[in-house]
Amino acid sequence: MVVDAAFSEYQGKETGESALLRKLFSAFDPGDIAVFDRYCCSYMMLALFGQRRVHVCTRIHAHRSTDFRCGKRLGKNDCLVTWQRPQRPKWMSKEMYATIPETMELRMVRYSLVAQGRRSKVITVVTTLTDPIEYPAEEIAELYGHRWNVELDIRHIKQTLNIDHFRCKSPEMVVREFWVTLLGYNLVRKVMCEAAHFAGVLPRRLSFTRTCAHLLELRLWQQNSTLDVSGLLRYLGRLLIPDRPGRYEPRVIKRNRHRYPLMKIPRQKLKQIEMRKLA
Repeated sequence: MVVDAAFSEYQGKETGESALLRKLFSAFDPGDIAVFDRYCCSYMMLALFGQRRVHVCTRIHAHRSTDFRCGKRLGKNDCLVTWQRPQRPKWMSKEMYATIPETMELRMVRYSLVAQGRRSKVITVVTTLTDPIEYPAEEIAELYGHRWNVELDIRHIKQTLNIDHFRCKSPEMVVREFWVTLLGYNLVRKVMCEAAHFAGVLPRRLSFTRTCAHLLELRLWQQNSTLDVSGLLRYLGRLLIPDRPGRYEPRVIKRNRHRYPLMKIPRQKLKQIEMRKLA
């Protein structure tokens, strides 16, 4: 479920993903674990999470060294490394920079993704979960693997709930459309959690798209009748999606039936241009 969100202007300073993530620090409680991709993997970001006693698990940035010979060995492809504090970024004040520790001890874990018919992919993650006994390397790898669920959830919000393009025109109404859509998303997720508990399965085994379609059908056809909650949960609990680990689909379009150009100017102006051509 979505507990908080942040958005900003289309372009300009402090509009990137890292700046938006810093706006969401209040959504994290001490003891939480933040899992994100390598784009936000910076010393300052990890240190700011550490000040709030929030653990971090992220893929290491491409510019960072992944030499396992330089750290304290904890196991195969598992070691402790020490990062040095970089120079103060422009967005950070001098007072905040003074609170950042000069060094930070992190754990670096490397593992391979192996799928049939595909080349193995090596993933290196860093985390503040440094105890190898309490947090084995296999569980660290499994934890970061759940990050892909966020991409699937964003796809559901944008495509299934149809906000890949906002319909409202004014900024105030766009904000309302955004939050109302997230409210509807959380309500659907709540029903899915209840159905999964009723069926004895994990919530992510249920189909979000089919659940939305069934709830919409109930909204249209059962407005004046009594809703059988147990029957609804029993039916939704059977909407399982197959477990296909390692599935890969190329990001290509099979067929493009719409070959018309995009409308880049208002419709009325476009009509006037076409009328001038006909005249």
